[in-house]
Amino acid sequence: MSKKPSVLFVCVHNAGRSQMAAGWLRHLAGDRVEVRSAGSAPADQINPAAVEAMREVGIDITGQTPQKLEWETAESSDVIITMGCGDACPVFPGKRYEDWKLDDPAGQGVETVRPIRDEIRARIEKLLTDLVPAG
Repeated sequence: MSKKPSVLFVCVHNAGRSQMAAGWLRHLAGDRVEVRSAGSAPADQINPAAVEAMREVGIDITGQTPQKLEWETAESSDVIITMGCGDACPVFPGKRYEDWKLDDPAGQGVETVRPIRDEIRARIEKLLTDLVPAG
């Protein structure tokens, strides 16, 4: 039995984009993928607009807390997806990297966050087809 793939989502504050991405992946992949998220400079709490946007699609991320990115977490992840943290994002040789250019929902209302949420969903669905082959 092969180990399930682990995916780490990294953004600066671990409060919006990475939390929505982690929420989508947990929702769509179930227990087939290990989901992690972290920030290079984590915020005190999750962005309320991100929580609300996810609640609208039936995904509850209120129990998540922004986490500081730890070297070990990144090193032990199979896929690292960065979202706008630029040079602050770690680079480990031999990992699969994707940098998702997404607008930062920080300080935005839920109307602005919805299209970001929907774009993240589309990217997660594509990622899943790569990670977990159908059947």
